[in-house]
Formats: sequence, structure tokens, C-alpha cells
Amino acid sequence: MVILMYLKNENSGRSGISRRRRNDENPMSGVANLFDVAMVFAVALLVALVTSYHLPELITPDQDITIVKNPGEPTMEVIVKSGQEIKTLNMSEIMVEEDIVGTVGTIYEMKGGGMIYVPDG
Repeated sequence: MVILMYLKNENSGRSGISRRRRNDENPMSGVANLFDVAMVFAVALLVALVTSYHLPELITPDQDITIVKNPGEPTMEVIVKSGQEIKTLNMSEIMVEEDIVGTVGTIYEMKGGGMIYVPDG
């Protein structure tokens, strides 16, 4: 009789203790772990994207940076980061009269098509 019970438990493949532990697990804990991994992956991708463009100034709070997108075109944008604040300036076709107080800097065009911004002061 003892031999038959042993064979019966061996054929089932699991003992009562392992079944009890498996049933006590929360099935949502695996989903929560996947969400954490996805968030870490997303942050790593953002940091890799910023560093691949060689613009670490975008993630440091004490650096100021100015980026000109599509220079000389109607869709030109100027992105200005001053401390933690980021502003986007869009170009428009509307002409407005304003008094000029002073200059902020100069943009020079290079022979290869690149541009260099030199701030005043």
C-alpha cells in the first residue's frame, strides 16, 4: 500500500506544498514588474536619444541653449532653453512694426551651409 501511494504522488509530478505556494501568488505581480521594466527602458531610450544628438545641455538644468530648426524657410522654428524653461518661437508671414532695443547675437552662415550663433557680450 505504501508503494502505491508513492507512485501515485510521483506520477502527479507535484506535491501539495508547491500547489499551495503557486495558488498564493498574485497574478498581477508579473504585470507590475513588466510595467516597471518598460518605464526604465523608456527613460533609457530618452537619455540615449538626447546624448546621441550631442545635446546633454537639454537635460542639465543650469545650461542655456538655442536651437534653430529649418533656418531661412517659412517653417523655421527657434527653440530657446533658459534654465528649466523651454520656449518655442514660430515664424509667421505677418509683418509687425516694433522698436528695436538692441541685439542679442549674430548668426553667421558657413560655406558648407551650416550656421553659427554668437551671442553678444
